[in-house]
Amino acid sequence: MRPTHARYGALAFTLAMIAIAYLDRVCISTAAPSIQSELGLSDREMSLVFSAFTFAYAIFEVPSGWLADRFGARVALSRIVLWWSVMTAATGVAGGFGSLVAVRFLFGIGEAGAFPSSARIFARWMPARLHGRLFGVLLAAAALGGALTQPIVVALLGRLGWRGSFAVFGVVGVVWTVAFWRWFRDDPHEHAGVNAAELELLAAGGALRQSHAAVPWAGLARNRTVLGLCGMYVGAIYGWYFYLTWLPTYLLRARGFDLSQVGWLAALPLLGIAIGVLAGGVVSDFLRPRLGARTAMRLPGLLGLPLAAAAVAGAATVESPVACALLLACAAGLAGAGIAPAWAICVEIGGVHSAVVGGAMNTFGNLGGALCPVVMGWGLERFHSWTPPLLTISALYLAAALCWLVIDPARKLERAPALAVFEPAG
Repeated sequence: MRPTHARYGALAFTLAMIAIAYLDRVCISTAAPSIQSELGLSDREMSLVFSAFTFAYAIFEVPSGWLADRFGARVALSRIVLWWSVMTAATGVAGGFGSLVAVRFLFGIGEAGAFPSSARIFARWMPARLHGRLFGVLLAAAALGGALTQPIVVALLGRLGWRGSFAVFGVVGVVWTVAFWRWFRDDPHEHAGVNAAELELLAAGGALRQSHAAVPWAGLARNRTVLGLCGMYVGAIYGWYFYLTWLPTYLLRARGFDLSQVGWLAALPLLGIAIGVLAGGVVSDFLRPRLGARTAMRLPGLLGLPLAAAAVAGAATVESPVACALLLACAAGLAGAGIAPAWAICVEIGGVHSAVVGGAMNTFGNLGGALCPVVMGWGLERFHSWTPPLLTISALYLAAALCWLVIDPARKLERAPALAVFEPAG
């Protein structure tokens, strides 16, 4: 009997969800100049709008990850995507600074847990040997969703304005939620499209079947690999959020591009991220049987982040606007190389608690992400220059590289329960 291919359906839904998340998340950065102009927002106020989403997203990551481990990804992701879709549409009816901050904060609460819930899907639906490259594909889908958003929003702004554009993007997530709820099941054993051969394939690959167990919170707080992942993610996502928030404004103001050019140039770093995360996941999986898990999973981050720091420093000081845009794209890709292995490590050390571990890492990463727009806005008002704020990205990339030195995928969560795997049917 040949295995069915329902696992690819689960993967397709996960990739589509993450792409939509970044489509909804990034559209505000491209629309930011129009929003600032209509609502009369200063750079500092716009930076707080950006950070309101990210701060809320960060602080609700662990609770949302716990909910995914406790109640399953089907319930968790249906709630997440429906909530953020409503908040995306609500962004378009904001009347001023206060209402815009409130909507974006609620948006962040709703979207928290998307990546940890994806980790749970991979733990139960995908063979463990593919986790590195699958997280690379997942993160590439996120970046590509954001990259495609840039020119699409530019086109919609001319036709519908920024308010109408947010309404259109909100509908996309609602459609996904309905389709996902009807098709997906948390346990492949309960899915009508999965036969015994596919269950055996998942069992042989080490996919987990055990349901929620008590989280070893003390072990989580003491685990050096978890702490290293959290510190690393602060620096890596700090830079990521510059590309998601201030980059279009930077290209318009500091580098002299017009709006039609910005729509494509602002997409380049996101394309760079897509290439970087995919390459990092593939390389770590390829090197693992040859160099061991510890070396293979750390190498992309240890090499990529210092090179990314150098590229950002070059972009901040180079005179050519085109060279600047290309250097930022290279920096984004190099910094992204370690992201997929980091998520694979969350699954490896967390087991049935993979969503909680991923949520912890993503909490700290997005706290760094929330800090980035504020630093950029404050730096512009303090120095009247983009160079000092941009150089903070280089500094944090270097700090993130150092954190990789304490990360070890063999350091499992303390007192974690034994991991149950799929039992072949029959």
